Amino acid sequence: MSFHGGATGVGLAIYLYCRSRKLDWLRVLDYVAMCAPIGLMLGRVANFINGELWGRPTSLPWGVIFPGGGPLPRHPSQLYEAALEGPLLFLLLWAVYRYTDARHRPGVLTGAFVTGYGVLRFIIEFVREPDRQLAGFTQATGLHMGQWLCLPMIFGGMILMLYGARKLTPALPAGEA
Repeated sequence: MSFHGGATGVGLAIYLYCRSRKLDWLRVLDYVAMCAPIGLMLGRVANFINGELWGRPTSLPWGVIFPGGGPLPRHPSQLYEAALEGPLLFLLLWAVYRYTDARHRPGVLTGAFVTGYGVLRFIIEFVREPDRQLAGFTQATGLHMGQWLCLPMIFGGMILMLYGARKLTPALPAGEA
């Protein structure tokens, strides 16, 4: 739950800060959401370098034998996540920013980020090794805990996009956007 809890904490901290400064917290969250894929990508590359959060065993030629991961080659799921949650998610957000009026509708970009992250993470979890302490839960439900945590993110992100789509704010003067 490190990302899911961290995202919740960051959102709450931004809300409290913006409330104390009388700022539109959804607009500030939109700016943070545009930068977040870069941090996610760097974090996943660090996971790969540290040999943690590896994927399931694979016979694919790019499988990696991780220290502590046993003798079998495994999916480098950290690199899959780095590519999907980094450049791909950034390009999606950039397209929403560039080709829609989302920049004038606070919450749309944040909702697109949360939805996009949730969908991409849900997909990647299929090749990721489930946490050992949650193996029984994964067997019982058929989904990893990360996938269960992504479902409310996807739903909440869609609600935020719909909310933001209904809220139009005036454009900022040139140089302040």
